[in-house]
Amino acid sequence: MRIDVSFLPTLAAAFMLCFARIGTMVMILPALGEMSVPARVRLTVALVLTAVILPLNRGAYHVDLGALGPVVLALGQEFLIGAVLGLLARMTISALQVAGSVMAQQMGLGFVTAVDPTQGQQGMLVGNFLTVLGITLIFAFDMHHLLIAALNDSYAVFRPGEIPNIGDAASMLTSSVGSAFRIGIQISAPFLVFGLLFNLGLGILSRLMPQMQVFFVGMPLSILVGFMILLLVMGAMMTTFLGSLQDVLVQLTPSG
Repeated sequence: MRIDVSFLPTLAAAFMLCFARIGTMVMILPALGEMSVPARVRLTVALVLTAVILPLNRGAYHVDLGALGPVVLALGQEFLIGAVLGLLARMTISALQVAGSVMAQQMGLGFVTAVDPTQGQQGMLVGNFLTVLGITLIFAFDMHHLLIAALNDSYAVFRPGEIPNIGDAASMLTSSVGSAFRIGIQISAPFLVFGLLFNLGLGILSRLMPQMQVFFVGMPLSILVGFMILLLVMGAMMTTFLGSLQDVLVQLTPSG
């Protein structure tokens, strides 16, 4: 009995092309691609997802191993598509860092920084807390299933072998950055109102009682009232964030 294995090189090339797209997206996507997740775990997740998604989209890859140039070009296209789609979702979670920075400034905690466990870099303490909370809620509400669906449905948005429109990709990323900033300001809106009224009250108080050390009274009071407001509006803040993230992921899953 003769076993035909001539299809293996073509299948291996298709697997590598699929892994280039899926692996790039997994390394950038929120929740799945955080720096706190070990690289081996992310690599394993990317390989497993590639093994699951490739049979569903095997017909989309037309690999000709007779020439190296088209294969290398297709590999670069897959890397680019994965990076664009991953960044599109990643920009949404940056809204929490924007909101945390605004909130920290209004509460008087703008000078308090710590290492963000999700990105491995310095960030505002309040922003780090909101980011970790947002990632936790993504898994708690099973929104990571939408992330996986976006990986599969990306083949309906960007077909393999098609050169992505750089202008459209840049427009999508620019719109995503603007949307993240808008969502961050919306989330932190109660603290903007609080900071305006509180500082206005301190200014009036300093005029009425010049001998009073307003800074030493205002700083602890600002932190205390800020944490009380955070406790009251945290549910609404995270609901707004999860809604915006869901809207972005739904755009990436047209078949859903």
